[in-house]
Amino acid sequence: MLLIAVGLAMDAFAVSVGKGLTIQGQCKKACIVTGLYFGGFQSIMPLLGFLCGETVIQYIAPISRILSFILLTLIGLNMLRETIKETSTSNSASIAAKVMIPAAIATSIDAFAVGITFAALKVNVAMAVLLIGCTAFLFSGVGVKIGSIFGDRMEKQAGIIGGLILIAIGVKILVTG
Repeated sequence: MLLIAVGLAMDAFAVSVGKGLTIQGQCKKACIVTGLYFGGFQSIMPLLGFLCGETVIQYIAPISRILSFILLTLIGLNMLRETIKETSTSNSASIAAKVMIPAAIATSIDAFAVGITFAALKVNVAMAVLLIGCTAFLFSGVGVKIGSIFGDRMEKQAGIIGGLILIAIGVKILVTG
């Protein structure tokens, strides 16, 4: 189960590194808030998958890669636009709900599908959800911290790199599933 939790947390970690690249002076808060969003959604989605069962997966599975790609690409493009535009109140550095929820959804769609398999495998769902959420929380917080270390040194380039990371993750999901 730990390997599943780590696997599910990797996209959240990568997006968190991108988020960390753009934050300035609010690292501790960003680590916690980002961890809560990603950890929370990584917990909720497998639970929803477990509860919905195979009924919903037949509708979501065909579009899950496209949906993740679209969300991550839009967030990444917005990050690039704001970095290039050099706005002082950039949304890409924001940890507000309107920025974090789409990113958290995009990185947790695969967790929904994993949740569907829990019913068939007779998994202890409460324990699995707790482990997945805690792992995503920790990986996300560490990702923000790692990104912020490089972001403080690279300033404008950090926003561009962060946006490109999000777009690359979206493309990877679209191409490889």
